[in-house]
Amino acid sequence: MQKYKVRELQAEDNARLEQVIRTCLVEIGQDHEGTIWTDPMLGRLSEEYSGEGIRYWVLEDEEGAVSGGIGIGRIDGNSEVCELQKLYLLPGLRGTGAAQALMDTALGFAKQHYSKCYIETFDNTIAAQRLYERNGFIRTDIRYGSTGHFACNVLYLKDLETEEQ
Repeated sequence: MQKYKVRELQAEDNARLEQVIRTCLVEIGQDHEGTIWTDPMLGRLSEEYSGEGIRYWVLEDEEGAVSGGIGIGRIDGNSEVCELQKLYLLPGLRGTGAAQALMDTALGFAKQHYSKCYIETFDNTIAAQRLYERNGFIRTDIRYGSTGHFACNVLYLKDLETEEQ
């Protein structure tokens, strides 16, 4: 059985996390403009996720290497809706429950600060979409905020005030 640990992002994780995210983006063909690929903060996520109501967690594999992560971020101009951000996981940990552990951590935090959670993803991330739907996310046509990730063409929203998951 694969072992992993979820913990908060530290500054020393930035370079490895960027590598993980870029590897995943290449894998799904989303290494281009309109995705996090061109985000200037990608290599400095610990700076981006420092503040009230926002957080990022990394997943360490059994050797202690950062192999994935997930974040909760703000949506500008909306204090009730957060965004689940940057859920990426290297192939070796997929199917092990690691993504669900990350999701549980992020949603537990989000429920303490927000009433709804929004996600933007890509149409070819079928396994991720199944994860979102199992956790109570419902597809929507409404974009929340201005993320700059215009290549994301599948949108989800979850009511955090209900316990249905």
